[in-house]
Amino acid sequence: MPLALLFYYLFHVVDRGIALLVAALVLVGTAVETATTFFGVAPLVALSSAQPSTALTSEQALMLVGLPLQVQSIGVAIALVFFGFYCLSVGYLVFASGFLPRTIGVLMTIGGLAYLVNSFANLLSPGFAAHLFPYVLLPSGIAEGSLCLWLLIAAVNVRRWHERAGAVLV
Repeated sequence: MPLALLFYYLFHVVDRGIALLVAALVLVGTAVETATTFFGVAPLVALSSAQPSTALTSEQALMLVGLPLQVQSIGVAIALVFFGFYCLSVGYLVFASGFLPRTIGVLMTIGGLAYLVNSFANLLSPGFAAHLFPYVLLPSGIAEGSLCLWLLIAAVNVRRWHERAGAVLV
C-alpha cells in the first residue's frame, strides 16, 4: 500500500489519471494475491486435521488437497495480470515524466508485457507457461531492478519534478 501512495504522489504531476490507475492496480492486485494465499494454506489445514478415514480413497484425498493449490495458481496468474498492467502504466509514466530516465520507462513497459504474456499463458496453457517463465523473469527483473536501483541511488531529478509540479498547478 505504501508503494501505491508513493507512486501516486511521484507521478501525479505527469498524468493524474494514470497515476491513480497505478495506485488502483497495486491495491487490486495485492488484494487478489492476498486472497489466493488462503488457498495455499488450505491443504495444510486439511492434512493436519485429517483423521484416518475410509470415506475417501487416497486418490480422492490427493485431489481434494491439490484443488486449492490449483485455485491458488490461477489466482496468482490473475494477480499478475494486474501487475503487468501496473508495469505498463508505470513504464508510460516514467517515460513521459522527464525526471526519470526514459530507458527505465521502456524497460518497465517490456517487463509489463512479459508479465501479461506469462499470466495469459499460465491461464491458457500452464505447461507452456512453466517453460516460458524463466524468459519472462529476466526482462521483468531487469526492469524492476533498474527502477528500484535508480530511485534508491540516483533518485528523481528534483528540479524537473518541481517544474512538472508547477506546470500542473498552473
